[in-house]
Amino acid sequence: MKIFAISDLHLSVNNPKPMDIFGPAWDNYVDKIFADWREKVGEDDLVLMAGDFSWAMKLEQTAPDFAMLKDLPGKKIIIRGNHDYWWKSISAVREVLPANFFAIQNDALKFDDVIVCGTRLWNLPDSSKTMTPENEKIYKRELIRLELTLQEAKKLQTDANEKIVCMLHYPPYTFREEDNEVTALLEKYGVSFVVYGHIHAYCRQNLVLEKNGVKYFLTSCDIAGNKLTEIS
Repeated sequence: MKIFAISDLHLSVNNPKPMDIFGPAWDNYVDKIFADWREKVGEDDLVLMAGDFSWAMKLEQTAPDFAMLKDLPGKKIIIRGNHDYWWKSISAVREVLPANFFAIQNDALKFDDVIVCGTRLWNLPDSSKTMTPENEKIYKRELIRLELTLQEAKKLQTDANEKIVCMLHYPPYTFREEDNEVTALLEKYGVSFVVYGHIHAYCRQNLVLEKNGVKYFLTSCDIAGNKLTEIS
């Protein structure tokens, strides 16, 4: 079983919002992603999708977006991104997921010797003006959710050889890639790999970074050349 990841697909069948207005990296990006997906992924493989799946505003509007992916190979695991306004209760989301789609929220799932957990996260505290009292409140709440999902992952880990993969939508560090409360939690719970997205072609972060025993992958589709990233 192989593990792949991609994020920020921003699909919009029912709520058209062409992404090519953001630059040439988005030209025919869905076709490029799907071609790469079919070439790489087998039916037993995992594809981690770290948020911003659809521009839909309501859950029922996501049906054609999910339909685009349902026949692609692999088990697809999703978390919520900041633009997934359609994502309401986790039970409602799971009710409409096609076969071989799995959603994570405050919990974790085990696939053979791989345990997948995750949460959306939020902007990290830094010296910028974006950390308003409201943003700080959301960030603190997401820290709690991160620890909840990590705790659930540890409960599922019965062997030291089983790897924990954590999906985040927001980056786990600022562009300076310094240690912080998020990276400390990931290290505390023995996470092997972290997948995240949210930021795009103007970013100043490494696509792959290994620090303190944890390997981090930035998988926003435009940055990754509209190809799936293999997690290894």
